[in-house]
Amino acid sequence: MTAQLRTVRQLGDPILRRVAQPVDGIDDRLLTLIDDLIWTAEKTNGVGIAAPQVGVSQRVVIVASRPNLRYPHAPLMEPTALINPEIVARGDRRSEGWEGCLSVPDQRGPVWRHDEVEVCYLTPAGEIRQAVFTGFVARVLQHEYDHLEGVVFVDRVTDPQRLLSEADYFAQLTPAPAK
Repeated sequence: MTAQLRTVRQLGDPILRRVAQPVDGIDDRLLTLIDDLIWTAEKTNGVGIAAPQVGVSQRVVIVASRPNLRYPHAPLMEPTALINPEIVARGDRRSEGWEGCLSVPDQRGPVWRHDEVEVCYLTPAGEIRQAVFTGFVARVLQHEYDHLEGVVFVDRVTDPQRLLSEADYFAQLTPAPAK
């Protein structure tokens, strides 16, 4: 069975504002969803994705950091599926960083996140794991976890005037040519 590209729901779709339901069993449908989420994140240049973003109100997220067109400096990691994730600890340090979202196309905004989070979750094999995520990957995990709670990153932007289009965001990162 090959993974399928799923349609990413856009801001305004009510599923993005619902609290996702816990997964109550790992079956072939769930494993197919996970494969599809990984494929969809890769093909849409995402570094993570949550099940509600493809119209499935279940507590499943993928963290799949890798350099791509939208995040050229993202660290490389194997895509990781987290079923029923729970953030069990947050580090004391927080930092502001620019975020975008597949469900909010062509927007970037600064969001404060914890620099380190500890998460307990089920793997697709049904094993309970606990892991610590740091830096950019911790930011991705918190962003995706928010989707399970019905929160979108623009809700966390403290000054909406700082929201930028993707073009303006990348323009501010690129130094002006020397004259």
